[in-house]
Amino acid sequence: MPHKITLTGSATGPLREYDRYVAFDMREKGSPSAPKGLKKSTFISYTVFVAKKAFNKTGLTKKSIMHEKILIQGEPTLDIPIDECPGEVGVICFQITVLPNKNDKEKNQSEEKKELKQEASASPEAPQKTESKKQEEAQASVSQLIAKEEKKEKKPIQPEVQQAPTEAKKTEEKKTTLSNQPKGTQDLLNFDDIIVPEEFLKTRPNPEKTQKVIDFVKRTGRLDEPLTIEKESKILKDGYRRYVVAKTVKMDQVPVVYEHQK
Repeated sequence: MPHKITLTGSATGPLREYDRYVAFDMREKGSPSAPKGLKKSTFISYTVFVAKKAFNKTGLTKKSIMHEKILIQGEPTLDIPIDECPGEVGVICFQITVLPNKNDKEKNQSEEKKELKQEASASPEAPQKTESKKQEEAQASVSQLIAKEEKKEKKPIQPEVQQAPTEAKKTEEKKTTLSNQPKGTQDLLNFDDIIVPEEFLKTRPNPEKTQKVIDFVKRTGRLDEPLTIEKESKILKDGYRRYVVAKTVKMDQVPVVYEHQK
């Protein structure tokens, strides 16, 4: 078990500052009555060593430490050189606490008593006003609830009316999307849904013309013309070069014109 020591009192000497810690002296007197046959303990001087960080947290200063009552909890040491430890026993401080001043404590108690008297002598109408205010608030909340219920009854939900604007909104969005596509576009089709006939796959579009379409897509974000697709079967009928471009730039959807099966 480590040694433990507790000191209470004020500093008996000036505060000394070092690189990472501060030090000051304290005195403690012994017990007024020693066991029979033993001598009484006299005053013992201590030198307390406190880390600067812990000391700064207390708010103590070089002047106030001589007047404030403090509590030191730590352990004794005899290993510090005498030039740094003029006291008979050195104390390594683990916790330092500023104790409340007796005069301040009495002042606070008297102020608390005054406040209690003022509250007790307050007008007896105050509790009645508070109670009536609570009742008014309760009545107001009930009235609000009734008004909300009446509104619900007067305005029943009409699903058909609500759905109509949603469908109209979708139609408008589709029109807007198609208007941003090349002229003549009837729909946007998922690229993976398009079926390419064998005769197209055997051909190789002109590289220069293909590159021009790729540059156009990079510049505008869309194809220059829609692909011609058979509506029922999704088979590509015309626009294989644009199909290759869409595949190259990894387009998810492509503009199409539908051709019905004959």
